[in-house]
Formats: sequence, structure tokens, C-alpha cells
Amino acid sequence: MTTPMDRLKEKITKEVLWMYILRLLKDRAMYAYELKNEIKERFGFEPATVSSYVVLYKLEHEGYVTSEWQESETGRPSRKYYKLTEKGEKLLEEGIKFIEELLEKLK
Repeated sequence: MTTPMDRLKEKITKEVLWMYILRLLKDRAMYAYELKNEIKERFGFEPATVSSYVVLYKLEHEGYVTSEWQESETGRPSRKYYKLTEKGEKLLEEGIKFIEELLEKLK
């Protein structure tokens, strides 16, 4: 049986996966698998691979990120790199502001 705290962590983490992705893309363009690994390293959880791709697809479809294929210099297959757009940066700022305001209310 899961505790309320376990459910809170799971739900919030899944629901705001887009914020983690946008935050990483604010630093630099990355490909999907790299994003998944960076989330694990920097934020301490590992999203499901399918979830990461679904979120990236939606973010791209809605104009928050763009993508472009880049050829590998080492003979590996091309990779699709995602980059934060200005619209995506604004969304990230709005999301952070919302969470900060929510935390203030809860304190």
C-alpha cells in the first residue's frame, strides 16, 4: 500500500515532467535519451522512456521546443536534438512561478 507522500511524489513528478525537460533544454539542446539520463542524474528519478518521448512530442507539437536531426561525426546514426523555444522558456517561467506561489500558500 502506498502512502499519501509516495502518491504525491509520483503524481507531481509525472505531471510536471515537461518542466524538467524544459529546464534541461534551457541549458542546451539534447536528444531524447540524453534528456532521460540527465533527468535521472540531475533530478534523481528516471522517467519511463515512452513518457519522455510523449512529452517531447507534445512540447514540439505545441511550439515549446523545436527539433532538428544532426549527423554524427563518429558514424553513429543521426540523432534528433530538441531545443527550447522562446515560447517554451516563457512556459517554464510560468510553471516555476506557479509552483513558487503554491509553496508560499502552503507555508
